[in-house]
Amino acid sequence: MAAAGNDLAGEARLVDAMVPRGSRVLDAGCGPGRVGGHLARLGHYVVGADIDPVLIAAAELDHPGPTWLVADLAELDLTSAGIDEGFDAIVCAGNVMAFLDPATRRSVLSHLAAHLRADGRIVTGFGSGRGYEFAEFFEDVEQTGLNAEVCLSTWDLRPFTPESDFLVAVLARKPG
Repeated sequence: MAAAGNDLAGEARLVDAMVPRGSRVLDAGCGPGRVGGHLARLGHYVVGADIDPVLIAAAELDHPGPTWLVADLAELDLTSAGIDEGFDAIVCAGNVMAFLDPATRRSVLSHLAAHLRADGRIVTGFGSGRGYEFAEFFEDVEQTGLNAEVCLSTWDLRPFTPESDFLVAVLARKPG
């Protein structure tokens, strides 16, 4: 994809622009560590979590430095892994939300929110036509005590419209 000229760092650049250098970032559903690895090279403290041990092994090999963990996002408990401090940002890229078992989507959102610092943000992106309609996602966000602060149609900041076939949502805990 890189050889074809595709931007492989857009997700990481967006998150990097949202937080100060040296921030704590969780790469949720990190796969082989592309996003988290880039954020670590930019100077952030990164923890990556993915359910697939093969992908975690690839992340450890290709992107040394961050903490890479085999973990199910639907049961995410980083405290049990010795990670007690919350995160300034949580990135959930690569259509992770659309790949989740529908029965676990709200649980995943709740577990991610539980690992945020008070003023932290969750940034997630996924495409339409993958079995998770945007309206259903927004309902899940609402039901888990989160608020969609910003909605975009791409990682390069194009506005979200009713015709958008991709959603990048910046979520925060509801005030109160």
